Amino acid sequence: MIKKVFFIWILLVSLYTSAQGNYPKDVFRPPLDIPLILAGTFGELRSNHFHGGIDIKTQQRQGLPVYAIGDGTITRIKVSLYGYGKVLYVAHPNGYTSVYGHLQKFGPEIQEYVKKIQYQKKAYEIEVFPDYGELKLEKGQIIAYSGNTGGSSGPHLHFEIRSSITEKPTNPLLYGYEVRDATNPVLDKLFAYPLSKEAQVNQSNDKVELNFSKQKDGTFLADKVIASGAIGFGFLGYDRQDMAANKNGIYSVQLLLNGNVYVDYDFETFAFKETRYINTLIDYEHYGKYRQKIQQCFLTPGNKLKIYNVIKNEGKISVKEGLSYSIELLLKDLEGNLTKAIIPLEGKKEPIKIKKEIVKTDNYVIAKKPNNYDLGGAKVYFPSNTFYKDFYVDLKKDNDTVTIHNSRVPVHRNFTLTFDTSKYSKEERKQLLIARLDKKLKPNYATTYKRGNTFTTKTRNLGTYTLVKDTIAPKVRAKNFKEKQWLNNYSYLSLQISDDLSGIDTYSATLNGEWILMEYESKKNTLTYNFDDKILNQKHCELVVVVTDNVGNSTTFTSSFYRK
Repeated sequence: MIKKVFFIWILLVSLYTSAQGNYPKDVFRPPLDIPLILAGTFGELRSNHFHGGIDIKTQQRQGLPVYAIGDGTITRIKVSLYGYGKVLYVAHPNGYTSVYGHLQKFGPEIQEYVKKIQYQKKAYEIEVFPDYGELKLEKGQIIAYSGNTGGSSGPHLHFEIRSSITEKPTNPLLYGYEVRDATNPVLDKLFAYPLSKEAQVNQSNDKVELNFSKQKDGTFLADKVIASGAIGFGFLGYDRQDMAANKNGIYSVQLLLNGNVYVDYDFETFAFKETRYINTLIDYEHYGKYRQKIQQCFLTPGNKLKIYNVIKNEGKISVKEGLSYSIELLLKDLEGNLTKAIIPLEGKKEPIKIKKEIVKTDNYVIAKKPNNYDLGGAKVYFPSNTFYKDFYVDLKKDNDTVTIHNSRVPVHRNFTLTFDTSKYSKEERKQLLIARLDKKLKPNYATTYKRGNTFTTKTRNLGTYTLVKDTIAPKVRAKNFKEKQWLNNYSYLSLQISDDLSGIDTYSATLNGEWILMEYESKKNTLTYNFDDKILNQKHCELVVVVTDNVGNSTTFTSSFYRK
């Protein structure tokens, strides 16, 4: 019995150890047949999330063959205007799932499978989950071609490896892929933070930027910090691989106090459900002002990240008067390249010369409780845990415009903004929408739910919202053909569509009365029909395209052409 229990214990420990870091390094092949040069690394700090994979450069081209990294079966296919665009998910027998995003198109068999479903559903955007084994793949099989679809800002392949069971992504570079990297991470700026009421750093109770210089041995030495009370440290930095100028994310961060590890976190893995907590890792107020992501080496309210290997006293250093401390900040990449900064610290109370400004308003949000505000003609409702911490919220209303604080406070959950539109007629309300104003006061459509006189939007963006009318229908024009033109040698039809305010909601197209698939590329505002669909059986073709915006304004484009 004891032997049996011991065996089970050993097995569990083995499985746990394997789950923590023993990744197969000779099983998977690369997804591309070109040198792996990265435009983005795993765990990189993105807007409201950590990057869930690596971005592989495709030599500024589209259409490179993408290969299955191992034997497997396709378990998910998605075609979307945003996010990963065209994306494939492949489950492998060893318990991992590989993900390939921003694809230009799928391999022939997969493309035919997807197109059949698109025609059945009469929709470009689809998401399907093939039965296990329905679409089997072999290692090295061409499954797609690289592209720039979805939220991509340039041609590349987004590549992930996840656990098939937990769906947690892990750093793909842990699986033996070679990326040339002999470059140390870059330390841009250092900061010290007072973290208690009585704390101070260099005669300030607000965060302080620290001066530092490079030493002969390659390390950085900061000017001595004079402080007292609970303090913490943060930094701005990035990593570069060889052959690329991209400022990528740093893999590992350690903070040492008097030679002992005090804070240690890395980007081996994380859970998608916790990724928005990135807004507690960074100094979000600083980000809202300067668009710079300072990584804080201490915990702030609401931080539920599991990326920490060590976090003593929440990363807060209790500085006592009369004592001296040595702080070391270590930034590492996966290849072991290291950047080290040393911060000498002396405990001493000094007169405060710089005080942190705290702006108080009439409204104070308790983060863990629901908060409801009636502004007269508009209401704002914050559910519990909309925010990470309590704060004074600034709410203003001027006619049909509501300002909800500013962009320096992170929002975790959707909150609700409701307008009373009873002063508008029924006809006026049809073309009315809620819009968020950008810095240049340009209105951007916020998804508007209409119920009688009540207009509501749900959002995670603080800022200024207003009611605006959209009376102009979308514009539609032919891009690569003319009326009554012979198109025998054409492989596709292309149209340009656009909308000035609320944005495109739906579109549909028919050719000689039959629905056709038109691919919508929202970044270029184009609709494209591929003649390879072979739906044509007449020389004279009548094309009808209907485009509708988000308030119902519609444009019908008609054209005729010839093809045999």
